[in-house]
Amino acid sequence: MHAVAIQQYGDENQLEMITLPMPTIGEHQVLIQSKATAINPLDWKLREGHLTSMFQWEFPIVLGWDLSGVVVAVGSAVTEWHVGDEVFARPATSNRGTYAEYVAVDDNLIAPIPVNVTFEEAAAVPLAGETAWQALFNHGHLQPGETVLVQAGSGGVGSYAIQFAKAMGAHVITTTSAKNFDLVRELGADEIIDYRTEKVADKAHNVDLVIDTIGGQGQVDAWAVLNPETGRQISIVGEAPETAAIIKDTNMTFKAIWLMPDGDQLKKIAALMADGKVKSIIDTVFPFSADGLIKAHQLSATNHSTGKVVIKF
Repeated sequence: MHAVAIQQYGDENQLEMITLPMPTIGEHQVLIQSKATAINPLDWKLREGHLTSMFQWEFPIVLGWDLSGVVVAVGSAVTEWHVGDEVFARPATSNRGTYAEYVAVDDNLIAPIPVNVTFEEAAAVPLAGETAWQALFNHGHLQPGETVLVQAGSGGVGSYAIQFAKAMGAHVITTTSAKNFDLVRELGADEIIDYRTEKVADKAHNVDLVIDTIGGQGQVDAWAVLNPETGRQISIVGEAPETAAIIKDTNMTFKAIWLMPDGDQLKKIAALMADGKVKSIIDTVFPFSADGLIKAHQLSATNHSTGKVVIKF
C-alpha cells in the first residue's frame, strides 16, 4: 500500500510517498480502507521533532490520527463491526498513522458515520472533536446553564467546542476575527469577541469555564474573566509560566490535558451530527499525495485555517 511518511524530522518537505506492507490486524482490530484523513497540530509538531520525549519511534513514521473509511477486514474477536461498514476513528497514537491507504484500528475506537455526513466531514472530527468533548465535559465538567469561553472558536477544536457546549445548554462566548463572526454565530456562539481589536477582560465576566486552545498570553488574560469562586480553565496547549502564580490562593483551577482516544465519545458526537446539531467546518480538501500533504501541513501550521484541513483519498 501507499503511505506518506517521514524518514527524519524536519520541515514539511520531509513528507514523501513510500510503499509499506499491508497492516496486519489483531483479534480486536479492524482494517479500514482510508477515504479521508485530516491534519492536526500534533502532526506537524511531531514531524518537526518537538515530541521525541513522548514518542520514541523508529522511522519511517506515518503521521496522521484522524480517519474515515470502509471496513475491509475484522479481527476474530470483533463482533460490532462488519466488512462494508462506513466508520471513523481516532486511532491509537503510533508510528503507523492515517496518511496511508489502509489502517489497522482497535475496534473500541471506532464509530459509525451518520448517513448525512460525508467521509471528509467525518475525518475532520475525531481528534479535534474528542479533544473538545474531553475538555468541556471530562475535565471542565460543564453543566447546562453555565457560561463557557471558547478561545479561537473558528479553529478545529474551537468550532466543535462551541457546538457541543451549545448542545449541552451552556451560554457560549468565543474569540475569533471579524471575518468569522457569521460562522461562529451559526455554530451557536451567544457572544463574540474580536481578538484583534477587543480585550477579553473588557467583554466577558463571571465565566465558569475557559477552553484554552491558544496558550501564552491568551491563557493569562482569560483568568481575569473567570468566576473567582468556581472558575476553571482547561488547556489543550499546556500551562503558561504565569498561570500557577495567578491562581495561587484562589479557588480557580487549571488543567492541561492530552487527548485519550475514546470510541464511545465519538459515537455520542456521531449522534449529534446525525441530529443536525453538530457539523464539521472544513477549510480546504487536498488530495492524498506527498504534495497534497505538504500543502496541508503548510496551511495548518499558519494557525489561521477555518475549521479543519482534510486529505481525500
